[in-house]
Amino acid sequence: MADAALALLAERGMRGLTHRAVDAAAGLPPGSTSNVARTRQALLELAVRRHAEREARLLAPVETPEPPGGLDALAQGLALAVHRSLTDHRDLLIARYELALEATRRPGLRAIYDRTGAVFTEQLSAMLAAAGSPDPARHVLSLVAWADGLMFSCAAGSFSTRVPEQAEIRTGLRELLRGLLGR
Repeated sequence: MADAALALLAERGMRGLTHRAVDAAAGLPPGSTSNVARTRQALLELAVRRHAEREARLLAPVETPEPPGGLDALAQGLALAVHRSLTDHRDLLIARYELALEATRRPGLRAIYDRTGAVFTEQLSAMLAAAGSPDPARHVLSLVAWADGLMFSCAAGSFSTRVPEQAEIRTGLRELLRGLLGR
């Protein structure tokens, strides 16, 4: 159900996400989604939680940068995740933007959205600290804003017809990380 909800968000936007549409997209009998998620809020929460699970797998454990790997390993791992978001997981990325915008209007959804996103930012903060960041929290904000800006521009914004190569993304991340870390 949650995967069907995410697919509907990417394909039809927030207005296209209904209990009936999820039933149909998931090949379930009418009313099945309502039995699991009685309200629209519950359906959105289900989608946010599933989104976080799926997005967490954009990097396999063996691809996750190790702290001793340094700046280049961090740039490589992040570039791989950003590139996968823009290519293999573009629908998941678009669904994230739909959910993020809806969370601005629903405080209960905002809390869940932020809590699930905190797992990623905490991991990124630890990686930046290991790479020598004197202010990991501030640097996480800059790094996430850069990556989110790039992904939004390439998925839905003025660069939506061109996905940068992984090497281009890696170069941009290296430049940003060098600036943040003073190298």
